[in-house]
Amino acid sequence: MSYGIVACETFRKEIDALTEGDTDLAYKEYVEIGLHEYPEELKKMIVEKVNSLKGRVDAVFLGYGICQSLKGITCELIVPTVMLEAEDCVGTFLTMPEYDKERKKCAGTWYATPAFAEMGVDYFERDLRKSKDLDPAQFDIDWYLAALFDGYSRCLYVHPGLGDREYYESKAKEFSDRLKLAFESRDGTLFMLVDALTQTKSLAAKMNGIA
Repeated sequence: MSYGIVACETFRKEIDALTEGDTDLAYKEYVEIGLHEYPEELKKMIVEKVNSLKGRVDAVFLGYGICQSLKGITCELIVPTVMLEAEDCVGTFLTMPEYDKERKKCAGTWYATPAFAEMGVDYFERDLRKSKDLDPAQFDIDWYLAALFDGYSRCLYVHPGLGDREYYESKAKEFSDRLKLAFESRDGTLFMLVDALTQTKSLAAKMNGIA
């Protein structure tokens, strides 16, 4: 029996910790953060990557939420696949009911998962530098951030339960201070990741005739 993982980079640290030493894991690939901004490209790439694993693994864990374009994608995959039943990485670490509560509490919230907390301003500066319409030597990153986050009032760090919480909180706080956002921190959960990985292994065993 074997299974594979194709997941967003946002889940790297958590998935690596949860699968460490798992001899059933035959393939693991992380895809760069930010492709949800290009829904059709993301969907096409995911279909190609998962389908390329046919004959190499018995099942795949797709480490993505719906992310704007992936609803129903398992119907297009030829390898049995389990995906996260969440809107995105934030919904995965909060669970959807808790995500809805936080959105009702403050609609203008930037959610900092560990991956996004660690990237901070660099993530947005990298995106800005990709623009073909701007001279990288002349743009003003602070002006860009102020425009991008106009309407936001809170930064919420969500700690899934792994890693150095103090470190990630400090990085998220640096980001919130830079944008003059109120800062909050709360517990998240690894439940949805653990459950999806467990489902994937069960599916792989079933496909292999073990269970």
